[in-house]
Amino acid sequence: MDGFLSLVPLIVVLVLLFRRVHMIPAALVGAILAMIIGGISLTTANATLMETMPKILGMVVPVINSAVAFAVFNAGGYTSALKLMNRGVGGRSELLAVSIVLLQSLATYMSGIGGGTAVVLAPLAFAACGAIPELIAGMSIAAAVAFTTSPASLESSVFSEISGVAIGDYVNQMRPYWLLFTVIAMVIAYLGAKKRGSLFTSDAPSDVTDPTEDTAQLVKTTIPAAFLLFSVLVGPKINEALDMPLFGPLVYSLGTILLIWVCTSENLNKTFESLVDGSSYILTRLFGVGYFLSFIYIIEKIGAFDTISSMAEVAPHWLMIPAGVLAGFLIGVPAGAYVGTILALILPVVMNLGFSPLAMGFVTMGVGLGSQMSFVNITMQALSSGFQIPIEKVVRGNTPYIVGCVTLLLGISLVMA
Repeated sequence: MDGFLSLVPLIVVLVLLFRRVHMIPAALVGAILAMIIGGISLTTANATLMETMPKILGMVVPVINSAVAFAVFNAGGYTSALKLMNRGVGGRSELLAVSIVLLQSLATYMSGIGGGTAVVLAPLAFAACGAIPELIAGMSIAAAVAFTTSPASLESSVFSEISGVAIGDYVNQMRPYWLLFTVIAMVIAYLGAKKRGSLFTSDAPSDVTDPTEDTAQLVKTTIPAAFLLFSVLVGPKINEALDMPLFGPLVYSLGTILLIWVCTSENLNKTFESLVDGSSYILTRLFGVGYFLSFIYIIEKIGAFDTISSMAEVAPHWLMIPAGVLAGFLIGVPAGAYVGTILALILPVVMNLGFSPLAMGFVTMGVGLGSQMSFVNITMQALSSGFQIPIEKVVRGNTPYIVGCVTLLLGISLVMA
């Protein structure tokens, strides 16, 4: 009976999230129930909040990376990159579709924000190729695997806070799987565009295919994005080899801003304003997740996660990791508005089960893929708006490809973790 009672607050939180109640009041209701059931004092609850908030808001590197990427967005760096890609492939829709998915993955990886990337790229992709279902699915998959493994994302911050693994270590461990699923997403987009050609649902602008823009200027405008990408992907290896932070956050953040000023039409003041404004997205979400996690930690104090772990331990050991990945995916589908929120619920459970950091990373990726079949997910809403189709059509088009990727992820988790 005690074990069952400990689960009641967690079940209430899940039900409220599935009913699209905001994550903070949903978790607050659960925390109040836990305080009543477990006799937890207000002093303890307050101490939990004061301990959790500084840890969450102290995750500085993701905030810096997200802010710098936003400044690159505002300066037109990613738009220019897509236009150059279009010219490089001679306007062939299937190769342009591949380029769009690659850019979606890279830009999301740099910024940590799948929805913000899709807001910029989806209208351009629609202008260039039309509403090709496989292209949309490829962009969704690329976004999911990028923001769940990005050094700049909220999801990586939550993973680090719960697991105790440094963000850099987590990112390095998951990078091969990010690249693998990005390639799969590109193949899906290629085959779909090859089969269907351009597929427009209405008149679309020709921003991507405008031949009058100077190629040299497009290359110049893309330089800040290329520098940021190089810093994020290759910088840590150079820092390790030199034993100094040559490509640390200070250098690459200010270096990217300087390149934006030199290489684009943005003036210096506006560029720094974009940097500051770009921090607001992830800071506000870190603040919200800080409250959410505090309430979840209160529920944890009455043994909810220990109860789940003890029940799961009766399952065959070799099935536990795939089961955790599948559970993450299934929760992500209805409640995937904020993937970081779902991770705060499921990662403590799998951690109690003795999952390795790699196995927990697979669970994280599973939640991200589930969110790309969610009607409340920001990336899905951005794709729906950008491609000018109902979100129901986005979900329906994504489903077979997302399910296929999750099936592959289950197989990988069974073998590798």
